[in-house]
Amino acid sequence: MIGRRHLPTLFLVLSLVGIGVLSANSGALNPYFLDVAVGAGINIILAVSLNLVNGHTGQFSLGHAGFMAVGAYAGAAVTLFAGPAVLVGTEAALPHALLFLGALTVAGLVAAFAGLAVGLPSLRLHGDYLALVTLGFGEIIRVLLQNCEPLGGALGLFGLPAYTTLGWTFGAAAITIYTVHMLVNSTRGLGFHAVRDDELAARASGLDLTRIKLSAFLVGAFFAGVAGALFAHFKLSIDPKGFDFTRSVEIVVMVILGGMGRTWGVVTAAVVLTVLPEYLREFSDYRMVSYALILVLLMLLRPHGIFGEKRPTPPPPTRP
Repeated sequence: MIGRRHLPTLFLVLSLVGIGVLSANSGALNPYFLDVAVGAGINIILAVSLNLVNGHTGQFSLGHAGFMAVGAYAGAAVTLFAGPAVLVGTEAALPHALLFLGALTVAGLVAAFAGLAVGLPSLRLHGDYLALVTLGFGEIIRVLLQNCEPLGGALGLFGLPAYTTLGWTFGAAAITIYTVHMLVNSTRGLGFHAVRDDELAARASGLDLTRIKLSAFLVGAFFAGVAGALFAHFKLSIDPKGFDFTRSVEIVVMVILGGMGRTWGVVTAAVVLTVLPEYLREFSDYRMVSYALILVLLMLLRPHGIFGEKRPTPPPPTRP
């Protein structure tokens, strides 16, 4: 019998094997369906990583697209500038795979460093103040990229190698889900939930709130950077306009729709909000209006999310 604690690891191994088999046969897929599937996988990584911050830790970040942008440009810089020097005279698949793995790792680490840079001065804040700081961070990143000529400026970067496949995308998604699951169900995960449920009580218990919030922020930023690198090497070109405030709102909507702190609900919402716009292309000009309407209706009718569980409301304090 397999112990319950080993089930997540078994899930990861079986998922990676299944994804490898599926990727090996993905050449038979229609390119349109492949595009939608890869987009869904990237959105799963983004939504699950943001759910660690917004759902499990109870913070409210609006700058996830900024970390995605940092990862996209960092990964693209590795393959565009370091790739030709590393892959001189080789056509074998393994060196290209190792280069892309290195690009994903660098993208995640640079995005995590950006998360550290924005997290250290801002994570003593909470609520609306933290949301404003992270929103400003995302816009600062976008403006800096628009004015950085070595990285293409406003035109962005073009001619990226087509390294992203179904296997790379869903393999990274499975690792993201596994990492977040193991993290929130560990001893450290109790600290995340304590901060989410009652910061004052958590501080009174001796927990280092800044360290706990920063840990969630770093992990979330790392996987957002990986998602950005996957996105860049699938679309083969990137520009700062693709990582604006709208993109951050889309990721936040996935987390809220799926249920804050509900990993599988967030995964489902990411898939639904990737596939649904494909059926509503004639209404694409009203996407932001529809997102705003969805958020308003959710807050009124089901504030814990469509796939989330309603938490019991604590009784009001009694006066002596």
